[in-house]
Amino acid sequence: MNGSKSSTNIKLFLLIIAIIISAATLFYTQNLVKKLQQRETQVVELYAKGLQYIAQSSPEKTQDFTFIFENIIKRIDFPLILTDSSNNPNIYRQGIGIKNIEIDSTLKPKEVKDFLREKIKELAAIHNPILVVIQDTLVLNKIYYGNSTLVQQLKYYPFLQIIFAILFIIIAYISFSYLKRTEQSNIWVGMAKETAHQLGTPISSLMGWEEILKLHYKEPDKVLDVAEEMGNDLTRLNKITKRFSKIGSKPELKLKNIYMLVETVVRYYQRRIPQKGMNVELQLEGDPGIKAMVNPELFEWVLENLIKNALDAIGHNNGKIILQIKDHEDSVYIDVSDNGKGVDPKRRKDIFKPGFSTKKRGWGLGLSLSKRIIENYHKGKIFVNQSAVNEGTTFRIILGK
Repeated sequence: MNGSKSSTNIKLFLLIIAIIISAATLFYTQNLVKKLQQRETQVVELYAKGLQYIAQSSPEKTQDFTFIFENIIKRIDFPLILTDSSNNPNIYRQGIGIKNIEIDSTLKPKEVKDFLREKIKELAAIHNPILVVIQDTLVLNKIYYGNSTLVQQLKYYPFLQIIFAILFIIIAYISFSYLKRTEQSNIWVGMAKETAHQLGTPISSLMGWEEILKLHYKEPDKVLDVAEEMGNDLTRLNKITKRFSKIGSKPELKLKNIYMLVETVVRYYQRRIPQKGMNVELQLEGDPGIKAMVNPELFEWVLENLIKNALDAIGHNNGKIILQIKDHEDSVYIDVSDNGKGVDPKRRKDIFKPGFSTKKRGWGLGLSLSKRIIENYHKGKIFVNQSAVNEGTTFRIILGK
């Protein structure tokens, strides 16, 4: 439930961030568009004032303003039409009274007027015309203008950006959900197989003891030996049950003697390894008095996974597994080293991912589960401290005291 709630909170947080970024982009772009439009309006107003000044000046002085008008007109990069007071386009020469509007050269004069009148309506819908007024009240001309290509692009660009961002988020979300479902599926399959594997050994052993009891039920001494072994297997089953019951819940951490916990696991495997026909030496080194905050059942599970991983790396060759316990200021280091085949540097980053396994029949959950136990439950660290191909690997666990 906590994981689901956290996932929902993360999605909500990302959605809010996406909305804020989109809103900020839209606000910034629209603000920029507004400033550009204001600048274009200022150019048109300057043009109108120039026309007004010329209209009120004597004819012999109008030539003095040719240079000014040429410079004003050259700055215009948006559609513009100059009309009389009745909205009739009275200047047809491109570049002066009409700017940045393509007129078909095959059109007749009347068709050109009709075309320009339609354009005037379009421009009037974008901006109110700038009036050229003389004698305070007499409207001499009207200047209709639209938006430049840059302004038009900037107006729609953020919406396109948001659409593409939404599409990207949708695709990313679908991909993420698919990968998450696949990973969860692998975890569930792995957990099922791990459960079967964990329960398989003591159950098979109990079935064997049952057969022995049937054969030797009249021999008291033999029955007592079998009962003791059955008790060990039942203890093992109980331990497995406790382990799985703690996955997904908050386990209780206690200050425990780490050396003794590691020694228990080492002794268990020292008895089991010869039965597998392997010639592997298992050593324990370190201070017997070192303590740390752990959950015994889960911590032993991690050690078992690391030792099994080391045995798989060694294979059927002669090998050695060394477990070292080191006291380091406010932490305890537990190193599990083997002289097996090592880990390829390219694959080292994937070694703790669910489903990763170098075995043909492995399900790749042991190390992933170990990482979860150490880092999520014990607030410690577990990582590959060093590894070399065909030389061996050292896993390091760091726990708080």
